[in-house]
Amino acid sequence: MAASAAPKRQPPSLLQIYVWLLAVGGTVVALDQLTKQLVLDRLRGREPLDLIEGVLSFRLTYNSGGAFGLLQGLPGLFLVATLAIVFGILIGARRLQDLRWAPPLGLVLGGGLGNAIDRLVRDTGGGVVDFIDLHVWPVFNVADMAIVVGALWILFIGWRDEAKAPAV
Repeated sequence: MAASAAPKRQPPSLLQIYVWLLAVGGTVVALDQLTKQLVLDRLRGREPLDLIEGVLSFRLTYNSGGAFGLLQGLPGLFLVATLAIVFGILIGARRLQDLRWAPPLGLVLGGGLGNAIDRLVRDTGGGVVDFIDLHVWPVFNVADMAIVVGALWILFIGWRDEAKAPAV
C-alpha cells in the first residue's frame, strides 16, 4: 500500500489574513508611536542618552529622507511611496494562500504606517523621528526595525518555498 500524500492545507480566510495583518501592524504602530513620543518628551533639546557607552544611545534625530538617510529633503516622495506600499499590502493580501505571509507583511505594514504618521501628523517638517543609535549604523526607530525584520522574514519564507519546490 502506497503512502498517501500529506493533506493539502486549506487557504486562510480573508478574515484570518486581515486579523493577522492588523494585529501585527497595529502593535508595531502603537510601539513605534509610543517610543517616539517618549523620546520626544525626554530628549528634545537635550544631549543623547548613552545606554551602553559607545555602543547604544538614544539620540533624537529627524530623517526627511528614506532608509539610511538617503535622498534627504524629499519627504513627500517617501510619504507617497510608503502609502503605495501600505495600500499594496492591504489590497494584495486578499490573494494570500498561506497564512505564514501575514505576520511579516503586518510588520512592513505597521512600520510603514508608523513612519507615515510622523510625516503627516508630527511637526517635523515631513521628517521621521529616529532615536536608536548603534554608533556604527544610521539612527533608526521601531518602525524601521519592523520593516527590516518583515522584509527579511518575507525573503526567508520565499527562499524556503523555492527550496522546497520540486525541480522542473
